[in-house]
Amino acid sequence: MFYPRQTKEFINIDPLQTGGRLSEEAKKALVEWGDGYSVCDFCTGTLDSIKTPPIYKFVHEILPEFLGCDVARITNGAREGKFAIMHAFSGCKGGEIIMDENAHYSSYVSAERAGLKVIFAKNSGYPEYIVTADDYETAIDSAKNPVLALVTYPDGNYGNLPNIKRIAKVCESNSIPLIVNGAYAIGRMDFKLKRMGGDFIVGSGHKSMASAGPVGVLGMKEDYADIVLKKSEKFKVKEIEMLGCTARGVVVMTLIASFPHIVERIKRWDEEVRKARYFAERFEELGIIQLGEKPHNHDLMFFESKVLYEISKKAKSGRFFLYKELKKKKIHGIKPGLTKHFKLSTYMLSEEEIEYIIRAFEEIIEKYSG
Repeated sequence: MFYPRQTKEFINIDPLQTGGRLSEEAKKALVEWGDGYSVCDFCTGTLDSIKTPPIYKFVHEILPEFLGCDVARITNGAREGKFAIMHAFSGCKGGEIIMDENAHYSSYVSAERAGLKVIFAKNSGYPEYIVTADDYETAIDSAKNPVLALVTYPDGNYGNLPNIKRIAKVCESNSIPLIVNGAYAIGRMDFKLKRMGGDFIVGSGHKSMASAGPVGVLGMKEDYADIVLKKSEKFKVKEIEMLGCTARGVVVMTLIASFPHIVERIKRWDEEVRKARYFAERFEELGIIQLGEKPHNHDLMFFESKVLYEISKKAKSGRFFLYKELKKKKIHGIKPGLTKHFKLSTYMLSEEEIEYIIRAFEEIIEKYSG
C-alpha cells in the first residue's frame, strides 16, 4: 500500500530535512537504483572497490579531496562513523572521551556502546551555550585516561560553531585524536579537515548532502587508517569497523548523483547565513528570541518564545495550537506540542518563503492576542 507524504507541498523548516532534499539528479538515481542491493551486482568483495558505477572514484578520489582528508569511506550515517572510530579506540580499559556538552545524543550512546566514559566540556549556559577550547582543556585536566575527543560543528540544538582550530590544538598538545561531528556542516558549508583541524570528520548524507538515507561519510588522516579500517583475519578484504560493507544501493547512488549540486551550493553559504540572521532579527521583533551564538553563523536556530507559550496556556488546542496553525498555513518542521522552545532552519528557503513564514507567525500571534 502506498502512503503519500502529507507535507510534501509544505514549506519545510525542519533542520533534519532542509539540507537533505534530493537534487533532480538524485531523484533520477532514486528510481534507477531503487531495487534492493542494486550496486552489489557489481561488487567483487568491497563496496568501495566498485568501478562501475563509479563508487571507487567517489570514495577514494573525490570524497577525500572534498573533505580535506587522506582517507574516506561511506557509512550508514554520521553516528555509525562516530561509533566506528570510538570502537576502534575502545581497547584500552577505562578509556575516556572528551565531548562538548552540546553533543548530539548519538555521540553519547556511541561512546556508551564502545565502552568509553564520557567527560563533558561544559558550555557557557543560557543564553548562548558556547563551548570553547578552554572548556576542553578543563575537561582533559579532569580526565584520567582520555583516548579520544569529539566536537560538534555545529551542534544540533543551537547551531553554534565552536573554534575547531583552537580545540584541535588543545587536543593535539595532549596527544588526543579529535573527531569532528559535521552532520550539519558537510554538504552545507565549505569544510576541509586539514584546514580546520582535527583527525576525523563525519558527515550525514540525508541531513546535509541532498541524499536519500540513511547514509554518511567518514574522513580521517592517514595516520589512523590502520586503526579504524583494520581488516578481518579471516575475510581479508573486509574492514571490521565497517562490518565488511556499509551503505549500499540507492543511498550511495543518490549521494553520488547529488555531489555536483553540493559542490555548487556550498559556494552560496554566506547567503544562507545572511538569511538566517535576517530571520532571527525579524523573529525577535515578534518577541521570539534566538538563543545560541550572536551574530549567528548557521541556518539551524533555536528560539525561545514566551509569547507563544503563554498563548498555549489558553488556546483550545493547548500546546498543540502552534503545530495546527502552521499546518493550516502549510508550514512543516516544528514538532507537535512545542511552543516555548523550538528549533528550525532557513536553509535553501527563498526570500519569499522566509517572508511568508514570518508573516504566518505574526498572524498567529495576532489571532490569539486580540
